[in-house]
Amino acid sequence: MPSKAPKEDKPTAVFGTKRKAAEAADKPVKKPKGDFPAFKDSRDEERYGIVDREFYPPEMTNARCAQYNNNEIPRPIELLDKALKETASEREHTEVHNAVVHWFKCDLRTKDNKALHLASEKAKANGVPLICIYIVSPQDFQAHVTSAVRVDFILRTLEVLKETLASLDIPLYVETVEKRKNIPARIFELCEKWGASHLFANKEYEVDELRREARMVREGLQKGIAFFVEPDTCVVAPGELSSGSGGQYAVYSPWCRAWMSYLHTHPHHLSLYPPPASNPPSTREDHKNLFSVPIPEAPANKSLSDEERKRFRSMWPPGEEEANERLAKFLKERVKAYKDKRNFPAANATAVVSVHLAAGTLSARTAIATARSYNSTDKLDGGDTGIHGWIAEVAWRDFYKHVLAHWPFICMNKSYKPEYTNIKWEYDTERFEAWCQGRTGFPFIDAAMRQLNHMGYMHNRARMAVASFLAKDLLIDWRMGERYFMEHLIDGDFASNNGGWGFSASSGVDPQPYFRIFNPTLQSERFDPDGEYIRKWVPELKDVKGKGIHDPFNRGEGRKVKGGYPKPMVVHKESRDRALQRYKEGLGRDTA
Repeated sequence: MPSKAPKEDKPTAVFGTKRKAAEAADKPVKKPKGDFPAFKDSRDEERYGIVDREFYPPEMTNARCAQYNNNEIPRPIELLDKALKETASEREHTEVHNAVVHWFKCDLRTKDNKALHLASEKAKANGVPLICIYIVSPQDFQAHVTSAVRVDFILRTLEVLKETLASLDIPLYVETVEKRKNIPARIFELCEKWGASHLFANKEYEVDELRREARMVREGLQKGIAFFVEPDTCVVAPGELSSGSGGQYAVYSPWCRAWMSYLHTHPHHLSLYPPPASNPPSTREDHKNLFSVPIPEAPANKSLSDEERKRFRSMWPPGEEEANERLAKFLKERVKAYKDKRNFPAANATAVVSVHLAAGTLSARTAIATARSYNSTDKLDGGDTGIHGWIAEVAWRDFYKHVLAHWPFICMNKSYKPEYTNIKWEYDTERFEAWCQGRTGFPFIDAAMRQLNHMGYMHNRARMAVASFLAKDLLIDWRMGERYFMEHLIDGDFASNNGGWGFSASSGVDPQPYFRIFNPTLQSERFDPDGEYIRKWVPELKDVKGKGIHDPFNRGEGRKVKGGYPKPMVVHKESRDRALQRYKEGLGRDTA
């Protein structure tokens, strides 16, 4: 195997895991060769779990981010695309041996799965079986801060997927690999064991995965294995769209117009791939041991209590059939009112398929193509306002992956505009814990956080409000909140989560720091006018009537508050003024 990339080129963690932070914070910051250090003194970021030194180096400097922006350092996606291009002929001419392998990652479905389809076609054309694999990686779960509830959902989904594939005589082999660095070698070892010279997988856009697959494409050929990595996660792959100046879009609205226009002129991008063909009947006998291997238990670092397991499993049934049924129910019953009701957490007006998009039990392409089929036009931006409004919301997932692919340092603890890391953040652990527990004294904020802690899910409007509150009312480093979300969300997806936090903390694309400071009480009044959402999740306020529910202590309703519910921990106007001053000091200017 080729040697590892130099330490300075390894991505830093988006956020850390629960660990001995003080020990990690004491590790020295190494300065690589060059005119400037690649990493900054990030002891605060390490101490508070933002940078996980078990897997990654310290936070990179703004100067190193500029090297990516100036095309002085190749982006990870460019490394993978280059490897695929330079090896294309050799891979295409590799002879098929005894089997073809598909590697499942974040695409846990049989329908509309490009790499799985291509693997099946290759196997069928050569009269050999298709074998599917999934690798459980405790260290990947830890490094990427995958929540325990999401790991549980993945494993339950694998149970369903294994049964579905078995009905086609296709085995799904799932194995735990303790050390993440051993995953490529183990996959190639399995391919060699089964006599497979072709390996297929769908592309992911996080830095670790892009770099790993770029190496695997070349290493595979050294072992006689052709590795095909297919763009399937996005409806329109990163790199397909460019702005008028020829660069990557950094603002959603013009990007979305270009995205829709591209799909209108390239309609085949919304054509769905069929499920895999059945394997030869002999596969059952030839690989009978693979059919009997059980799905492993969750790693110890991602296990749920018995109570949590029971609760989450009752809320979140797994599998692609469940995903498609949930989507169909939304489109039949609620999509017409989506535009008017989508921002109201108590209204049950959204599809709630984000868990399936994150796990890949539903593809974004299927979601959009299915929604379009309910409309009166094939135009994605026409017809029913609810339908095209929902399609535009799903498109945000593509947008944030495009941003991640072009500005990979956002996957390394940096803001989209690196100078935004110059803002002086606070690390008040008592206030952060109150925010986590839903005890800030702002009812709408607390309802949202309690929903997250109970369900592993939060309504999107509420996500924006709580993120703005943490970053701007409390001035706590937004990356701590970003991490907390990933540690608890069942639908945790790096690009979407980072993009959402960047929007609310004004650290991402189109930041607007001097205008986008949400008033938590006004958010409550506007999007939960009757207090239905608050009363569901904050029972201490169930006796508070009328508008007092939004701010009981300042509206004469404090005597009706039960259970020791706290008074507001800050005065929003004062916090707003403080946030504006802190942003101006950090950026050295009065504009974004």
